[in-house]
Amino acid sequence: MTRGFPEAEFRTRVSNAQALMAAQGLGAILMTTEPNVRYFSGFLTRFWESPSRPWFLIVPAAGEPIAVIPSIGSVLMGRGWVKDIRTWSAPNLEDDGVTLLADTLREVGGPIGVPSGYETHLRMPLADFERVKTLSGLEFTGDAGIVADLRAVKSEAEIAKIEVACGIAARSFARMGEIAREGISVEQVFRDFQRLLLEEGADWVPYISGAAAPGGYDDVISLASPDPMAAGDVLMLDTGAIWDGYFCDYDRNFSIGKPSEAVQSAHARLIDATHAGLEAARPGVTARDVWRAMADIAGAGEEAGRLGHALGMQLTEGLSLTPRDETVLKPGMVITLEPGTQVSPGKIMVHEENIVITEGVPRVISPLADPEIVQI
Repeated sequence: MTRGFPEAEFRTRVSNAQALMAAQGLGAILMTTEPNVRYFSGFLTRFWESPSRPWFLIVPAAGEPIAVIPSIGSVLMGRGWVKDIRTWSAPNLEDDGVTLLADTLREVGGPIGVPSGYETHLRMPLADFERVKTLSGLEFTGDAGIVADLRAVKSEAEIAKIEVACGIAARSFARMGEIAREGISVEQVFRDFQRLLLEEGADWVPYISGAAAPGGYDDVISLASPDPMAAGDVLMLDTGAIWDGYFCDYDRNFSIGKPSEAVQSAHARLIDATHAGLEAARPGVTARDVWRAMADIAGAGEEAGRLGHALGMQLTEGLSLTPRDETVLKPGMVITLEPGTQVSPGKIMVHEENIVITEGVPRVISPLADPEIVQI
């Protein structure tokens, strides 16, 4: 598959944003975070890991985006479709792009919308943001959810990249027998699984979680244990691997040796709950409707928590499958189905798949697991 996107993809994104901006009376939207900058520019780099430099992209009410970025990024940004690139030598603790950004915004005109809703952050010093507002003399407001709404519905080109990432994870999970067995620590499995993902084509693996414990586990976000796995343990691995800037996010459970009846029953219940979520996930229903379909089978009622989320340029983005999320599903959304269930007091198991909402039956882009837990 070809990396990146054709210029037409970005022009469509900008055109869609500008139509929504006109309805809201916005003069421009200011992007300050990696996924939002990348969504409109295609600027993909690991350099965002450094907090030393801010990066800005402006989508005006008409015309093409304007990049206001540190000079170190000019060559890479110039390889893409954005041609108006304005730079400063950064970091500059006295004026780290503040005057340049303010001048550019004043040239474009306001009001300036800044993504300000759920899951957003500013990623520039608050003091500098206040100076930009003062120097520009413009009105600043939220972006009315425009950027989040656009990113929520993926193009077929975006979905294809997520599918590639899912395929990489699928091939890696199929090789679990190479790295996991009785006597090996979860710590070592984590390291080796990341290696498998890279061997199978992942660009990098920013997220991996899991656990291994007898009869289920009690936690899925801790660092991996150095203790060796034993017969009767349930091993769960959850990965967020990236290909060309897009995540997959799903997990698999494995039994070290023969599983107990309770473990096998819990695993089958998770698969049943997943299929219920799959059946419920149709355009026009809400996130809470899908949550309810899975929670009714997985159990725990209102305490079941989040049973899935949207997926794309970020590991989790947008909607959450919870009892309170009224987001309406639309074709082109990519979401995870992630039911959890109790095996016994203090022991849980979780399962996760990735799907695409379509006009009809959802398209599953992670290979659906069987009710029988895989034995190692």
